[in-house]
This record gives sequence, structure tokens and C-alpha cells, in this order.
Amino acid sequence: MDMTWDGVRDTAGPAATTGTPREPWPDWERLAPGVARIRLPAWDCTAGLVRGEEGALLIDAGATVREGSRLRGEVEALLGGERVTHLALTHPHFDHVLGAAAFAGVEVFGAVGLDTVLGGPAGRDTLYSDAVRHGVDEGEAAQAADMLVAPAHPVSGEWALDVGGSTRVLLANVGPGHTGHDLAVLVNVGPDAPAVVFCGDLVEESGEPQAGPDAVVSRWPAALDRLLELGGEDAQYVPGHGSVVNAAFVRDQRDRLAKRFGVS
Repeated sequence: MDMTWDGVRDTAGPAATTGTPREPWPDWERLAPGVARIRLPAWDCTAGLVRGEEGALLIDAGATVREGSRLRGEVEALLGGERVTHLALTHPHFDHVLGAAAFAGVEVFGAVGLDTVLGGPAGRDTLYSDAVRHGVDEGEAAQAADMLVAPAHPVSGEWALDVGGSTRVLLANVGPGHTGHDLAVLVNVGPDAPAVVFCGDLVEESGEPQAGPDAVVSRWPAALDRLLELGGEDAQYVPGHGSVVNAAFVRDQRDRLAKRFGVS
């Protein structure tokens, strides 16, 4: 597959502006050959894309079915009409998962237990309430929760995902931490390109990491240690919100979280 995508830029730009998915979206940011991400409007949530010779992986799906549909359309335009084949959900928060219904027919992955959270009424009610509390229209939130797609492929340790060609994708259950079900995605495209680690909200750059009622704070620093083991010193670490960071940033955030929560 041709790895030169129209609409994908090579350098990070300014933070996405707030608004709704009807407003112009920021550009896609190229991280490595065949690897890109976008910072979605409204909640500055990252969605990632990995293109192989035989498949395409999307990482996180947006906050509503409408946003997920637009995201799917943009991705398929970047892929020249080819479709997304795999979807990895990094954790069960509304801004990352409620767009998943737009990806019917796609193989969906998540950390073990995420299928129970997203497939049960209690989990869906929590996502609906959280989305409405953060400003999502009640009707859109209800639609997304009712149609929500739970992962069919639970990842309990590590899962090597074959997208074809020389691209290597590893799905790693690195949590708990930010939630009870945190999944990271490690991408290697070859020896001449740095690894890319999609971290979900285990790492945040645009603000302090948020610890909600489902956070497991005693394990969060260890989850960041695992991220650093996966990516190494030269990797690009893609946070759930904010600009791409390096290993030093992740290590510093790990130490600050350990101090904040009183754990080692």
C-alpha cells in the first residue's frame, strides 16, 4: 500500500480547538510511515491510525456515533476507500468509546474485562451519564450507549496483531491504572523509524491526568513503567489528550503520579 496520505502532515500542529464535530477538524499528524493520529475536537481526544499492507487499525472511536461516523469517513478517505479492519479501545471512557457503533463489522479489541463493562447495563448507564455531564446531547449519548459495540477480542496480556507487511502491532494490557482496563498499542514499522506507543489516558499532556472513581491509583505508576518498557527511550508516546511526548515526559509523569497518590 502507498504510505503517502493526502491530508496527513508530518509535524505536530497546535492543539485542537474546542467545538463540535460539525466544525472543521484539525489535520492528521504523521508519526511514522503508515502511522498517524488526530486530536478530535471538543475533548482533544486522540484517535490513532495504523495502516498495514493487509489491514488498518484505528485506536479509539470518538465520543458519539456522529463523531465516530465522521472519523470512519475521514480514515477511509485517507486509505483510498479501503476500510478499517480493526479497532482497539484503550479504556472505557465516553470520549474514547461511544463512537464505536460507527464501526460495525470491524474486529474490536480491548483489555480483558472491557467487554463486560461495555456490554452491561451498568457500564452503559455510567458512560451515558458521564457523556451528558460533559456536554454531550442527551439523545446522542443515549443512542451511542444503546448501540455500543463491546470488544469481541479481550487482551489479557499481549496480542500481536497482523496488519500485513513489515508493520508490527502489539496490543498490551498494561493496566489497571487510569481505569481498570487500560490497553496500550505499540507500533514498529522498521529499524529506521522510532516506535510509537498509543497510551490512552494513562498519559496526558494537555493537563494533569484525571483520576476518576474507576482509577486504580496504586497501580498507575507501574502501568507507566510498563509503557516505558514497551517503547524504550527513543519511542514517541501518544497521550490520550495532548501533544506527542517522549520517554522523559512519561517518566516524569510517572514520578509525579506516584508522589500524588503516595505509591512507589
